[in-house]
Amino acid sequence: MNQQPIIQVKNLTMKYKISTSNVSGLKEYLIKTIKKEISYRELLALNDVSFDIYKGEVVGIIGTNGSGKSTLFKLIAGAINPTEGEIIVDRRRLQMLTLGTGFDMELSGRENVYLNGAIVGYSKEFIDEHYDDIVKFAELEDFMEEKVKNYSSGMVSRLAFAIATAGDAADILLLDEVLSVGDEFFRKKSLARIKEMIHGGSTVLLVSHGMATIRDNCDRVIWIEKGKKLMDGNTEEICARYSESGSK
Repeated sequence: MNQQPIIQVKNLTMKYKISTSNVSGLKEYLIKTIKKEISYRELLALNDVSFDIYKGEVVGIIGTNGSGKSTLFKLIAGAINPTEGEIIVDRRRLQMLTLGTGFDMELSGRENVYLNGAIVGYSKEFIDEHYDDIVKFAELEDFMEEKVKNYSSGMVSRLAFAIATAGDAADILLLDEVLSVGDEFFRKKSLARIKEMIHGGSTVLLVSHGMATIRDNCDRVIWIEKGKKLMDGNTEEICARYSESGSK
């Protein structure tokens, strides 16, 4: 392609230090840290991953649990910094949709719309304007004064999805397993809304364990396994290879 990539991922490596010591609480942890009795092992979450994403592409990111997909998204979004390598992207044009973060189970549904909306980056005025639409889409009209701890997991997911997708789609969308919510009817409704966002011209990176979702929506697929990029290219070919590998 002659055009400039909208996202450039260059030699991205992410290492975490994982404690191997058994500690029963913060006090014991601090004491052992001061005495230098805490031992660590290194987890290589991503290992020298590189790729370019171009404007208007819809790219699926696949891999088994723990392969590094969510770490990759957090790095692109700027939530964490890489150990090595760099990401070139205009984060002012980017939105990451991930469900279930930033909910307070002791607050009501109504209060969580404002709390979670603020975390996503919406103003109070924006939420005031879109509140009724959020509630209607989540199908929770009779439950908004109820504490979220009394919601089923499906109700929480529906509310989270409705909040996350309330605004106009950003130029760059990172969608992390946002289509696995609620019952079959709500999943279809969610997919329809995501397709509207995709076909509105956004550049999209989509993580999903559903191969049908990847096949139906993605122009291209990147397969990451154990932190390394295995394949990058044709959707059908890579999905077939992934399925043949026995990956779930």
